[in-house]
Amino acid sequence: MNLILSAVLPPLLDIAGIAVAAALIRVSLIAKQRWGIEIEARHREALHSALMSGVRAALAGGLTGQAVVDAAIQHAARSVPDAIGRLGPTAAVLTSIAEAKLREAVG
Repeated sequence: MNLILSAVLPPLLDIAGIAVAAALIRVSLIAKQRWGIEIEARHREALHSALMSGVRAALAGGLTGQAVVDAAIQHAARSVPDAIGRLGPTAAVLTSIAEAKLREAVG
């Protein structure tokens, strides 16, 4: 009995170790994906909020048109540089969002 157990136990432990490692890898990938999405959503919300704050501040300062958009982008760059770095929006995307926030603020 002892001889059989000593012959069978090492391969069974190897299989169990592989199964546990595979399960841990799977769980870590799911967690990374889930938290990565949540972090991205927070960055996106922060960017939109900063652009809207920049638009409101520019309007309150008497700016109009493209000057509002430019001021809002500058405000966002100072306020949420991590979000901009993480999301990597192009200048055209930032301009588009800022223009939408301007329309939202005045309309």
